Amino acid sequence: MPQSLAERPFFGWRVVYAAFVVAFFGWGMGFFGPPIFLQAIHENRGWPVESVSMALTVHYLVGASVIANLPRLYRWFGLPIVTTAGAVLLTIGLLGWAAAAEPWQLFLSTVLSGAGWAAMGAAAINALIAPWFSRLRPKALSWAYNGASIGGFLFSPLWVFLIARVGFFRAVLMVGAVAIATVCCLSAFIFCCSPENTGQRIEGDAGGIAAPAPVNLNPRLPGTALWLDWKFRTLALGMSLGLFAQIGALSQLFSVSAPALGAATAGAVLGLANLLSAGARAAIGTLLPANADRRTVAIMSYGVQVLGGVALIQSDGQSPALIIAGTLLFGIGIGNATSLPPLIAQVGFSQEDGLRAVALIVAISQATYAFAPATFGIFRNLAHSGRAFPASEMAAVAIVAAGLQFLAICVFFVGRSARQTPDRFAEANPSPRSNQFWRESMLELRPNCECCDRDLPPSSKEAVICTFECTFCTTCADEVLGGICPNCGGNLVARPIRPPEMLQKAPASTKRVVKQGGCVAAA
Repeated sequence: MPQSLAERPFFGWRVVYAAFVVAFFGWGMGFFGPPIFLQAIHENRGWPVESVSMALTVHYLVGASVIANLPRLYRWFGLPIVTTAGAVLLTIGLLGWAAAAEPWQLFLSTVLSGAGWAAMGAAAINALIAPWFSRLRPKALSWAYNGASIGGFLFSPLWVFLIARVGFFRAVLMVGAVAIATVCCLSAFIFCCSPENTGQRIEGDAGGIAAPAPVNLNPRLPGTALWLDWKFRTLALGMSLGLFAQIGALSQLFSVSAPALGAATAGAVLGLANLLSAGARAAIGTLLPANADRRTVAIMSYGVQVLGGVALIQSDGQSPALIIAGTLLFGIGIGNATSLPPLIAQVGFSQEDGLRAVALIVAISQATYAFAPATFGIFRNLAHSGRAFPASEMAAVAIVAAGLQFLAICVFFVGRSARQTPDRFAEANPSPRSNQFWRESMLELRPNCECCDRDLPPSSKEAVICTFECTFCTTCADEVLGGICPNCGGNLVARPIRPPEMLQKAPASTKRVVKQGGCVAAA
């Protein structure tokens, strides 16, 4: 007899693998591709670099406006349709880049490509993963986002190779066709599923029961209340500063490293930095404790990048060892700058506000870093001229990046300090909504009868307990024990049933206790 989805292995990990593929194509085509495309357009059309570069800024700005409205689009059309439309629009837009005969046609194409990239970017990946994971969301998101890192590692040389071999238009057509076909299949068979319509619980507690919503005690912040919230403001500002520094530095790092390292070595070092980014993101996602302060983790990640910036400053563009060390340290935090803010939002806002908060912080940061390459180019030119930056071009890039990341650290620290005001009375008198209350006051809900080892799940009406929560089934309690606990001598009463939604906050014990030799009949 065929298994139902509820009886199969947890479907959420299939969603993670599918989201990995979406990130692979999304970043490979919509993020790492455009800088290479702009160089090809400049060489083939002879258009000014400034005009061509402005198209990339428009691409990011249009994407930011779409990202801010993704939650509404998901409500109207659903995840599968929006994700598929993203792949189609991105491909059509990039084909327009390749076919543009006039600058205005290029700018018109960026509207389509920017909208498509938004539906396959960071906020979209979070929306695909969020319905399936709560406690394990750091691990799930880190693995899904690593599709972006692998996409950057593989697509950058792939675009260069394909454009040289078959031309810009055919290269986009080939890759876009594969992307559309793949995303269509994933939407039809993976993204159309949810915990509710598969009968699975969040994070794999299958049992044919529809997934209960995870308990989240953060207050709702409707309308403009979210924008006025201090946690949201510091999260959005911190992410924007960090990504502005990263995108700006990465846009210049290859060209300022190549004179000392050589083009081949500089490219290899940046590729290795990208792989370190994926490894660091996977490590944090897998090892991050459930009760960890995620803003503190973000501070530490940016701190490593600041150390990398210091090494680059000290290299002055001349020391290969310091350039390599600084680039690799900088690379360790690249992925976490994208993956940590959604995890901070998960625990900082209500479930209803979480997706909206993620969409907004990603949109704000993308609208901000759209201007990063041009800004870092200005500082680099100032250093080259010697008028305002009496340092090498490498040092100028590193000083600006490290300074912005230090500001991001300060913002995250302020947001961390303001998360909650210590309440000494609450600490001494924990309320039913506090973590201390759950730890100290809840019943264990042991999983079995101590006499016969019969399973007694939290929803069982056949479980009885004493005041020490020794647990027995009603059969053993009535027919063997006579309603008396054999351990303490107290009476046995029916164990209360914890509501399913509360089990997400306070799960039942999994430790089985069985009396050696079974129970002796009551006298």
